[in-house]
Amino acid sequence: MSTTRPYSPGDRGPEPSGASEVPEGDVPVTEEPVGRAKETVAAAGGDPAAPSGPGGRQARRLSFDGESGVVPLARDFTRQALYAWGWLPAATADQRAAAEDVLLVVSELVTNACLHAEGPDELRISCDRKVIRLEVSDRGTGQPSPRTPHRAGRPGGHGMFIVQRLCLDWGVVRTPGVAGKRVWAELGAPA
Repeated sequence: MSTTRPYSPGDRGPEPSGASEVPEGDVPVTEEPVGRAKETVAAAGGDPAAPSGPGGRQARRLSFDGESGVVPLARDFTRQALYAWGWLPAATADQRAAAEDVLLVVSELVTNACLHAEGPDELRISCDRKVIRLEVSDRGTGQPSPRTPHRAGRPGGHGMFIVQRLCLDWGVVRTPGVAGKRVWAELGAPA
């Protein structure tokens, strides 16, 4: 479903604890080099190495500032998070398919930012036991939407159609007075 809601259906906005985003200073984080980019990792509860508790949320953030080759960089970063959070290695075909869907959606969101918004600024990934949320921020003014009518036989124009088909929900968040946007997508955890 295409939407401009900043949060999933049923949500009433960000939780006071900041659980819907990577905290900007409330939770200790570690920074590790990933290629030439900087990765920020934070786990719910403050210990970056600790697994998330019941209902807890794990989060990672990757800045693309000055980077080239951002699509493979984003996929590699996401794959590392999936391994750290137990999505990979996949024990079943369904789990493998869920992880591949996450990697495909990351590729599509980052590619769209490259093609339509002067490139991505940051990738945020957060995960609880049921949902993984991907967010790509950029400085673009455009509104992403699936191309209609969808023409499967033509090259290009399939990115947001793929995102719409694979995700539980997706949308766009804009901050008043700030250039750009954050495109988010949520996928269900493997069974």
